[in-house]
Amino acid sequence: MRIETIAVHAGHRVDPSTGAVAPPLVLSTTFEHAPDGVASHGFIYSRSKNPNRLDLEESLTALEGGAGTAAFASGLAATMAVFQSLAPGDRVVAPTDAYYGTGAMLRDVFASWGLETVFADLADAAAAERAILPGTRLVWIETPSNPLLKITDITRLAELAHRAGAVLACDNTWPTPLLQRPLDLGADLSIHSTTKYLGGHSDVTGGAVVSRKQDAMFERIVMMQSRGGAAPSPFDCWLIQRGIRSLPYRMRGHCENAARIAAFLATHPRVAAVHYPGLPSHPGHEVARRQMSGFGGMLSIQVKGGRDAAMAVTGRVRLFTCATSLGATESLIEHRASVETPGSGTPEDLLRLSIGLEHPDDLIEDLTQALG
Repeated sequence: MRIETIAVHAGHRVDPSTGAVAPPLVLSTTFEHAPDGVASHGFIYSRSKNPNRLDLEESLTALEGGAGTAAFASGLAATMAVFQSLAPGDRVVAPTDAYYGTGAMLRDVFASWGLETVFADLADAAAAERAILPGTRLVWIETPSNPLLKITDITRLAELAHRAGAVLACDNTWPTPLLQRPLDLGADLSIHSTTKYLGGHSDVTGGAVVSRKQDAMFERIVMMQSRGGAAPSPFDCWLIQRGIRSLPYRMRGHCENAARIAAFLATHPRVAAVHYPGLPSHPGHEVARRQMSGFGGMLSIQVKGGRDAAMAVTGRVRLFTCATSLGATESLIEHRASVETPGSGTPEDLLRLSIGLEHPDDLIEDLTQALG
């Protein structure tokens, strides 16, 4: 089946008891089981398993072409479960440009826990080869990266990781399975903040880990889902599943709008740089064109005049909302250095834009007046 059909049908079925076409929301925390503890209906307690969560996991597994999915209460909870599946003393290689929460977790939580983390520019093949040494247990990549939209060659990193005996985990939040399929390119795990494009409406928080294989590492991640307690609520799963059904057509709109706006900004005299892999001038354009079916709805710009000039733009926009997060129907703009931890490395003149589904001409007019 084509991915549009999978998005509509995977994890969905007519409710046998009522004939309801929309899936029922199962709010019960506990389920009847046999006196000997056998889960005669397949469920015992909602933290360990819930019908709505199983539907969501089935959908994500089908979308990514994986063997199994573990859904979590947030993207960071999903990320933490991957790192918790490792052992103290294990070596991790992670990118220098990535969602700051991932790096902060490795530095602030797992360093004292005993993980050894090496940060490198994994979009640079030579730097990646120097960093991924034998004995590395996990290589974490994010492509396109947040916030500089660097492109990492997934196939090449999979080769380097597997040669070193490591697992390759790819944060696939920004492109979604509609634009990029890391498991088909050799990655072992695909991680999502389902809060973003999969939910798509700024009204739900969630995360997920999709595994290429039902192996021991994935079993540990599933164990962390239950034992750690960071499971998503039934309603959160229901909302994300509803968002997935329209994902293919929303992503087309995000991509079309972002391409129009990136091309406009690339010629604007007040813009020093545009970071968008759909531009032929982007250093990762050829790799992105090879491994993505579209270039996404995210871009970053650097504004001439530094921090003050960039901040002034966020204060003048009218259609864009100055807010964190991304991937919903409304367009957002954010001065990332202001919301990240000090020393994150994000340029002070950088603004990150999540391009929504408004008419692109209206968004261009808003940016024109805001840039001055």
